[in-house]
Amino acid sequence: MTVRPRRSVLYMPASNQKAIDKARTLPCDAVILDLEDAVAPEAKDVARAQAVEAVKAGGFGRREVIIRVNGLDTPWGAADLAAAALAGPDAVLVPKINDGADVARYDARIDSAPAHTRLWTMIETAKVLFHLEDVAASSATSRMTCWVMGTNDLVKETGARLTVRRDALFAPLSLSVAAAKAYGLTILDGVFNGLEDVEGFTAQCLQGVEFGFDGKTLIHPSQVEPANTAFSPTEDEIAFARAVIAAFALPENQDRGAIRVDGKMAERLHLAQAEKTVAVADAIANS
Repeated sequence: MTVRPRRSVLYMPASNQKAIDKARTLPCDAVILDLEDAVAPEAKDVARAQAVEAVKAGGFGRREVIIRVNGLDTPWGAADLAAAALAGPDAVLVPKINDGADVARYDARIDSAPAHTRLWTMIETAKVLFHLEDVAASSATSRMTCWVMGTNDLVKETGARLTVRRDALFAPLSLSVAAAKAYGLTILDGVFNGLEDVEGFTAQCLQGVEFGFDGKTLIHPSQVEPANTAFSPTEDEIAFARAVIAAFALPENQDRGAIRVDGKMAERLHLAQAEKTVAVADAIANS
């Protein structure tokens, strides 16, 4: 099982060269060089050029590098996509997907990109909530491998109130996780806006783990370590996972559907979960 940790995925404005340089030194799993929300209109061209140069220059080590482009409905979207495809980052992140047809449209725009370049999509509109399965199913015919929740845009469109607990977003968050996982996609939680609210950020990370998110998108380097901790399996979880794997490997348990492990019932479905936990832990240890 090949697993790539995406516990901490940090947005960095591509218009800020110092931020790009700093990203090469941070313990995040991935960096999103942002051409969209974090960049003023007058800096869009500079941001695009610097993002392309950063990808070509490399130096990010084990970190995945993603370019978030502007939408095709903006003056910069087409040029962003063409430049990103040519640069060949690990992924291109596109905004405001509404349905599977949007995925196909963006996928076609990066057709010339290297084979390793994947398509990531933002889940951030009210419309997409009624087409989640359609969007997820389009992964079979596109480069799409990951969804990113755009919670700020969701609350803007719906008029909801964004709190630490995010009660108003329970349905969008849980349904998005279900749709993504049904089609084998990675899904990342949205950002937390309170830069000095460490307690709130930590609580929201743990909530994201409970929802089933694979990691969280971040807006400040100080959020990296707490996110890494929250989205990493605990020592107890790893130990139990290894015990489950070892128990099912015993000759007497080869054909059993359920067994007792450390005083708990473990079924074959728990074996699959245990194998994933160990794969994630090993990937983190080796990163």
